[in-house]
Amino acid sequence: MTTILRQILNGLQSGSIYALIALGYSMVYGIIMLLNFAHGDIIMVGAYMAWLCMVRFALSPVLAVIVAVVSCTVLGMLIEKAAYTPLRSSPRLSLLITAIGVSYFLENVAQLIFGADSKTVPAFFSASNIKVGDLIISSNAVVTIAVTAVSMILLTLLVQKTKMGKAMRAVSEDMGAAQLMGISINRTISFTFAVGSALAGIG
Repeated sequence: MTTILRQILNGLQSGSIYALIALGYSMVYGIIMLLNFAHGDIIMVGAYMAWLCMVRFALSPVLAVIVAVVSCTVLGMLIEKAAYTPLRSSPRLSLLITAIGVSYFLENVAQLIFGADSKTVPAFFSASNIKVGDLIISSNAVVTIAVTAVSMILLTLLVQKTKMGKAMRAVSEDMGAAQLMGISINRTISFTFAVGSALAGIG
């Protein structure tokens, strides 16, 4: 029984990370129908920033996560403005090829700066593990699941309750009608990229 519970917990921890990644993908796809192949590379940049903060600059894990999230958010907005906005009225294939190009660009820049060797990020939390009977639960697993749950709740509130969230839903339903109703398409799409990239940084 303990083995089953341990595997369930491992699945929840891994699934939480995948859920954050998938949310970023689905938000961008839902609003402009683009498979953002650069999304995985934004996650890579966030991981490198966390490693840089914790290993090179000896910052606390909390500060490292904040820097990673901010870096991913800014990077996502820059990519949207520089690479995707000029091609918004172009055929879907052009956007797809551009996304692949941005992905290759980020990968090669990261390899040029950080090298090809693997990097190890120190444990984010040194708190002792939680023991429930024979089951040992790592503090990292608890934090990962909790952060994912909070992020999903906040995202749901953002999309359902805020003015920007309603604008995002309107643009995803009918971009032309949303523009006629006075919704800023560019600002809404940029905000969506920012939120999706921030989720990538958290992941």
